[in-house]
Amino acid sequence: MNQKSENKKVTDSMTESSKIVQSKDINGQNRLFGGRLMEWIDEVAALTAMRHCGGLVTTCAVDSLVFKHGAKLNQVVVLTGKVTYVGNTSLEVRVDTYVEEVETGERFAINHAYLILVHVNNDGAPTPIRYGLDLQSESEQAEWNSALIRAKSRKERYAY
Repeated sequence: MNQKSENKKVTDSMTESSKIVQSKDINGQNRLFGGRLMEWIDEVAALTAMRHCGGLVTTCAVDSLVFKHGAKLNQVVVLTGKVTYVGNTSLEVRVDTYVEEVETGERFAINHAYLILVHVNNDGAPTPIRYGLDLQSESEQAEWNSALIRAKSRKERYAY
């Protein structure tokens, strides 16, 4: 956990969004178009990050995006976002995507993604994040630790 004057819990900024896959959302294989899903993921990540930062954010990177299964026309897709790491001006958000069976409410994972977003001011310049992250469980601590490994790997991949 980073040391800031104030902290928020992971649950304080968690976001859930539901969509119905419509004909405008499907590809030539009659499945949810990957680009549309990426748009939805980015929106959920941004809202989650904004709730944590208390301000504007911009997406810096998609660190991991794993398509496990597709979604079909008229299926309900549920996206959940949560903050996994907070740095000085950037934070990592995990977005999990599910198809939800309407009759039972049961959810089946179809995608998970990690996005890096930067807290910015009205001019688009990076701005320090006021709130740290108060980790409440072993799984939240594990996500934090994994985020540190992903950050190190990103720096090594993109060092010019």
